[in-house]
Amino acid sequence: MSLTEIRTRFDAAVAASGRAAGSVTLLAVSKLQPDAKVLGALQDGQRSFGENYVQEAAAKWPAFRAQFPDAKVHMIGPLQTNKAKQAVEVFDAIHTLDRASLAEKLAKLAQARGQCPALFVQVNTGAEPQKAGILPDALDAFLKDCQAMDLTPQGLMCIPPDAEDPRPHFQMLADMAARHGLSGLSMGMSSDFELAIAMGATHVRVGSAIFGARPTG
Repeated sequence: MSLTEIRTRFDAAVAASGRAAGSVTLLAVSKLQPDAKVLGALQDGQRSFGENYVQEAAAKWPAFRAQFPDAKVHMIGPLQTNKAKQAVEVFDAIHTLDRASLAEKLAKLAQARGQCPALFVQVNTGAEPQKAGILPDALDAFLKDCQAMDLTPQGLMCIPPDAEDPRPHFQMLADMAARHGLSGLSMGMSSDFELAIAMGATHVRVGSAIFGARPTG
């Protein structure tokens, strides 16, 4: 499926949900994709991208940004604390704030730099032991801790369990965000982004539907 086709579906979903044009961001997940494919998407007008690996993004995005200075890159993969310094220099947003040690590191970096990427707290809505994220019943305390560090997350992110209906997870995330006055909802991927938009997503992460099967490695 082409980027044009995904954009058509994306725009239709935004309109159908009664949302204003531009109120939802389509993140093209470009991790492990050949540079030629990413360049093609940039040339086609795509400006918001998702990456999973700090080193990969740091290696390829400076050259792309030199050509397309309005491109935005979002960290959507797990972030190791020891790579946080490089991450805040590379990414415009980090969607995977998922533990106290990372919050503390980002807070120190933000104070030193005088700025911080937009932050989303990853919530483990399915309470899956193998998956990162703040457990739902721990979110209130975690957000209070962030506030005490002068960190101001703008939203929440989730990855619903593979085998489950994503609707309850999207609704849970939307309810938690509303309760805390957070405007950002990073949820929805290639298989369910239209549903996520209908349920309030502000950022959807679409990779394989745009670029095709991801290379291994």
